Amino acid sequence: MRGKRQGLFAVAAVIVLGLAACSPSTQPAVSAPAEAGAAPPATYAMDDYARVRKFDAHVHANGTDPVFLQLARSDNFELLSINVDYPDFPTLEAQHRVALALAREAPQRFHWAASFTMKGFGTPGWLARTNQGLDAAVAEGARAVKVWKNIGMVERNARGELITLDDPDLSPVADHVQSLGVPLIAHQAEPYNCWLPLDQMTTDNDREYFAHHPDYYMYLHPEMPSHEALMAARDRFVAAHPQLRFVGAHMASLEYDVDVLAKFLDTHPNATVDLAARMSQVQYQSLRDPAKVRDFFVRYQDRLLYGTDLTQAPDADPAAFRAEAHAMWTSDWKYLATGETQRIDMLKADVPGLALPRKVIDRIYYANALREFGLKRQVAAR
Repeated sequence: MRGKRQGLFAVAAVIVLGLAACSPSTQPAVSAPAEAGAAPPATYAMDDYARVRKFDAHVHANGTDPVFLQLARSDNFELLSINVDYPDFPTLEAQHRVALALAREAPQRFHWAASFTMKGFGTPGWLARTNQGLDAAVAEGARAVKVWKNIGMVERNARGELITLDDPDLSPVADHVQSLGVPLIAHQAEPYNCWLPLDQMTTDNDREYFAHHPDYYMYLHPEMPSHEALMAARDRFVAAHPQLRFVGAHMASLEYDVDVLAKFLDTHPNATVDLAARMSQVQYQSLRDPAKVRDFFVRYQDRLLYGTDLTQAPDADPAAFRAEAHAMWTSDWKYLATGETQRIDMLKADVPGLALPRKVIDRIYYANALREFGLKRQVAAR
């Protein structure tokens, strides 16, 4: 069971290294800056990257070194840092302290999402403690609440059964999150590759990881829930809470097929999804059918949030983190906003960009996040 990008208990920094490996393009940008008095081009270029306001709706700032905020300022990003009950991260209490400190330092640029522990689930007092904790977090400025894939794949009830997202005892928490007026961000399941034979996986990073981590490789563990079973539980949960604003992290774990993801979005109008740590799966599809993938982004431009899963560990080397994060951000911009081609090493392929229209980029990269996280009236600090 993989945690974050590479595995349930894998080091989160691998997320950054996997996607940052791409070489600069030698092809010209689709559009050049408009001359004075001329209409702007239909698409952005690489030269537009730093001046366009952007929002990374899925990061993990687990250290107080200012490098993440410094890079966000220079690259014109706002951040949503998501606290998560992940065993390889600092404790939830430590993540909370970091989030509060960074939010105080840059309130218009740094935002955060709260989480809660499943420890004690099903025992007297757990629900009250959980909801009280969420009340306090939102009062302190939390913009969302996160649930992780330990629900469905790790946590068990008193009978030894895996606790799924649609467990009736989790419903009051969902109702409470809805009453607080913030969205629920849910990371359910693993990349679909986790349930496939190695020779059928679509990206080299998944193939290499699962080959060396059989304990987390669901294809070898038929006793664990299938991808379909986990998705069905998630879908039942979303359907049971139609007024809850729901964000499916990592493309709602439907990254393998934009047609399947489109059906999810059509079925659940209260749902949006972020793109975090799944760009290579989108690129794999666009190599085969670029028009279909581009049409998906245009059609669902109001339902997609740009995100990366960038993770700043407490002991991260600031210079290395800055280089890796900037490489990921600029690579994704090149793919989504321009028509330039770049080498994506995990696909062993040269991948052309989608050259999405400016208004689509503006929504996916900024406006949708302001709407979802209640930031409409805030203006990004320049």
